[in-house]
Amino acid sequence: MKVYLDLVFFINFFFDFLILLATKLVLKENISFWRLIIGSLVASLSIFLLFLSLSSLELFLIKVVASVFIILVTFGKKNFFQDLLYFYLISIILGGFLYLFDISFTYENQGIVFFGHGLGLNLIAMCILSPIFLYFYIKENKRYKRQISITHSVEIYVGKKVYHLKGMLDTGNQLKDPYSGKSVILLDSKIQIPMPKFFYVPYKALNTEGIIPCCKVERVIVDDVVFSKCLVGISKTKFSLGGVDCILPNQFKEEL
Repeated sequence: MKVYLDLVFFINFFFDFLILLATKLVLKENISFWRLIIGSLVASLSIFLLFLSLSSLELFLIKVVASVFIILVTFGKKNFFQDLLYFYLISIILGGFLYLFDISFTYENQGIVFFGHGLGLNLIAMCILSPIFLYFYIKENKRYKRQISITHSVEIYVGKKVYHLKGMLDTGNQLKDPYSGKSVILLDSKIQIPMPKFFYVPYKALNTEGIIPCCKVERVIVDDVVFSKCLVGISKTKFSLGGVDCILPNQFKEEL
């Protein structure tokens, strides 16, 4: 059997580049085009494993180590586990799509039994359809992120008063009180809520860190969902988010 090493290398490089590019776009990683190229070249070197006599377990372990090295070369170690997770996730999704395409067009069935009839998966169709499939996957992923970031109706109960606000769910808001573990709702500095008993919660943001005054409230209702284990904190700056009064923490996402 003839093996065209240059063709196999190109196919590996092409799909590794697509997967790394999709990972970059989904996670909004700020890396250069050349790092994607280098990462794809490193990943393509795995074709040489075809010429080694390895057991299934050995091959699996080598692939795991190789994927770790690919992520480090391409994205670095800052968000390593998240990058690795999405690298595997997108690889599985693309692999499943190609497998389904292959089964649909290169096999015929009699009942529940499938037979190959020798057409093989067309390389040109594979190279054209894979970027299109990943494009729609990335587009849908971004649409979902926008959907969970829309504004919500927020009611904050303090004593006998109720404050009706407009909030936005921010998946990047991970602020918590380190002692109680309660999530913090950030209010615009223009919102005046009395804080007879307040305490400070430390925060870290991009290129800055500090403390925010926070207080406990009776309860918070977001779109008819009641949250009792949360705090309210006053931001030091005004929001420029289209009339949004408060930023809801990422922990609310599962309930809304």
